[in-house]
Amino acid sequence: MSVIVALVKKLWCIKRYIVLIATPLILLPILFTLPPKEGKCLYVVLLMAFYWCTEALPLAVTAMLPIVLFPFLGILPSSKVCPQYFLDTNFLFLSGLLMAAAIEEWNLHRRIALKVLILVGVQPARLILGMMMTTAFLSMWLSNTASTAMMLPIANAILKSLFGEKFCEERGITSNEESSANLQENGLHLVPTEAQLLTANEVKELPEKSDFSIEVHPDVTKEREYQNRIWKAFLISIPYSASIGGTATLTGTAPNLILLGQLKSFFPDCDVVNFGSWFVFAFPLMVIFLVLGWLWISILHGAISLSCKRKEKSVIRTDAEAKARDVIREDYRKLGPTNFAEKAVFFFFCLFAILLFTRDPKFIPGWSSAFTPGFTSDAVTGITIAIILFFFPAEKPSLKWWFDLKAPNTENRALLSWKKAQDTVPWNIILLLGGGFAMAKGCEASGLSTWIGGRLHPLEGVPPAVAVLLVTILIASFTEFASNTATIIVFLPVLSELAIRLKVNPLYLMIPGTVGCSYAFMLPVSTPPNSIAFSTGHLLVKDMAKTGLLMNLMGVLLLSLAMNTWASSIFQLGTFPDWVHLPSIFYIFLYVRLRCSLWLTEGH
Repeated sequence: MSVIVALVKKLWCIKRYIVLIATPLILLPILFTLPPKEGKCLYVVLLMAFYWCTEALPLAVTAMLPIVLFPFLGILPSSKVCPQYFLDTNFLFLSGLLMAAAIEEWNLHRRIALKVLILVGVQPARLILGMMMTTAFLSMWLSNTASTAMMLPIANAILKSLFGEKFCEERGITSNEESSANLQENGLHLVPTEAQLLTANEVKELPEKSDFSIEVHPDVTKEREYQNRIWKAFLISIPYSASIGGTATLTGTAPNLILLGQLKSFFPDCDVVNFGSWFVFAFPLMVIFLVLGWLWISILHGAISLSCKRKEKSVIRTDAEAKARDVIREDYRKLGPTNFAEKAVFFFFCLFAILLFTRDPKFIPGWSSAFTPGFTSDAVTGITIAIILFFFPAEKPSLKWWFDLKAPNTENRALLSWKKAQDTVPWNIILLLGGGFAMAKGCEASGLSTWIGGRLHPLEGVPPAVAVLLVTILIASFTEFASNTATIIVFLPVLSELAIRLKVNPLYLMIPGTVGCSYAFMLPVSTPPNSIAFSTGHLLVKDMAKTGLLMNLMGVLLLSLAMNTWASSIFQLGTFPDWVHLPSIFYIFLYVRLRCSLWLTEGH
């Protein structure tokens, strides 16, 4: 028995190599049972999907497999595969990341976060709302992971002020160095000393623990339970709001950009999805979901009471809230007046958003109409602003410097340095996006998409509204266990073919599939923000599952509502679009089906 246990342990140590070798062998029958080109492409797609789910290889490394496998298997030449890794969609994503890096460089995000917390107040329910609003807003422009990593230390510091040092020690809220180490383990290097800055005037020497036990008053026990539930509410609300906020803009999360890239690959003439149209659709959805999510989290964890009886607030709790309010205001005061660099970054951030919104708003001519049609895109706008950040001065230019011969001749610092960009930008995500676009191109060139569509005919009788609901539930469930980026890369080609079979606008299924894969709330492994919150050690899996189950359900229902109401007019979902170029065989199929229907109607 001991030999078997030892053998199992050894096999577990080399599980990655077993998966790497066994998966290609298991999938080999696909090459011989399907049509040659479609079979080869499906082989690559399933191989990548399995590697992504098991993480046998790093996600970005798996994304580069099409560069090797597509040419060797005769699916696509390398001259057509490699350009997919740097489409204009990738540059739009890169411009958003560079803008976020400049915001982080000058601590503009921290100023925004503290200002929001001052405005909403320090009562637990209001603080949770403030945290969720701030995290969601930051997540619209920064990555979900970065937003979570920034807000968690701030939450730590506020809880420390609300509940006191002793409670934080009991909960395991340790020093800032240890907190920083936890963040670095997750691959993060963002604002590791937020808690230290927020509570610089609160650090006191803790008394030594006594060995004898003291009888605790029931009211004190009840207060401790309340504090414990509020702490969990804070911890859960931050990653959830980051995932929700990322859906509001095209650059907020990678799946949104994958949708844009694959639309350009499958339907080159589709121009209805851009930064402005997506924001008009997704922002109201985000706001509604955020408010309902806040209510659910606050009620579940006791921050909001449904009892009609008004309870008197304890003196301890009142003093703690006043203390927390003073700490936040003091820290905001220490930031000092807004400097020139912060104002400049804020100006370019607003300009970045305005230019993206107004490039082609559809209901009126945008500024792109002044240029050659088809020559400008959102990527052009984003990279233009990003380039300016690398040379615009961080200090206010002065004419006196030219006439003062004794003034120091030092080079002026720019708003963003290339070193900061190198350290901050997650280049692996750009490769992951490229891998998705290369996979979509291979599916199109090999005919795999059409082949899959031919196998979906049993679903033709499903009502479109039901199809949206089923698609969202399926993808939201699948992404609980797999990367949301990898999930949407695999599912989008299938959804586009299913929509054509159902004779509905492909966006009617592709958009809910894309947004739905960001609605992963139940498990720590579902998203990086969930993992960061769980890694603090103060949450159990059942805490996330209990809160996340209803969050998932609300997300699915709200998304279905949005697709059948305001999204329908924004994306013209009520008609089958002209930009879907169907193969001639499909037109023949529709003609034959129509003639058969007429023949049956006439009673023959």
